[in-house]
Amino acid sequence: MKIGEFFSEVAAHQIEVRFDYPRAAPVQRLSNEAMFHLPLIAITILMLSKGRVKPFVDEIGQLVGDCYERAFTGFRGSAQHLGWSGSLRVRTVQALAFLEQAQLVDVDQIKKKVSITDLGRNVLELAISSGGDLASTLVAVDRSYRDLRIERQLRLRPE
Repeated sequence: MKIGEFFSEVAAHQIEVRFDYPRAAPVQRLSNEAMFHLPLIAITILMLSKGRVKPFVDEIGQLVGDCYERAFTGFRGSAQHLGWSGSLRVRTVQALAFLEQAQLVDVDQIKKKVSITDLGRNVLELAISSGGDLASTLVAVDRSYRDLRIERQLRLRPE
C-alpha cells in the first residue's frame, strides 16, 4: 500500500489514535543545548548592552555565562562554571558578529564597549513586551547582570 492510499483509508474509515497518559507531560524548559543557540545569546547581548553601564567586548562571553548561571535554576550551585565554557564563548562571538552586522549593536573601537542601537532597542522591547518564557528569562538575565555589576563594585571598593 502506498502512503497516499494509507491516508485515504484512514480518512475514509475515520480512524483515530488516542493516547492516555497517567500523568501530565512535564513543562518544557530551556535545555542546556538551547542556551548555546545564537538567537538566545544574541538577545542576551542586547539585554546586557541596553543599560547605562556598557559591557566590554572581551567580557561578553564571561558575562553571558555568569548571567545564565544565575538566571537558570539548573545552574545555581553548579560546579560547571558556564562563564568559562569555550563553546559558549565561541557562540557569543558569533552572536556579537551577527548583531553588529545587523546593526543591532555598535562596538566602540576605542573603548571596546558594546552598546545597543535604536533598532536593537526596538527588537528587545518587542521581545520583552510579548511576555512568556523569553520575556521572564530576559528580565532574570537583566537582574543577574545588575547583581554582577554591584558585586564587582563592592569587591573593588577599598575597605
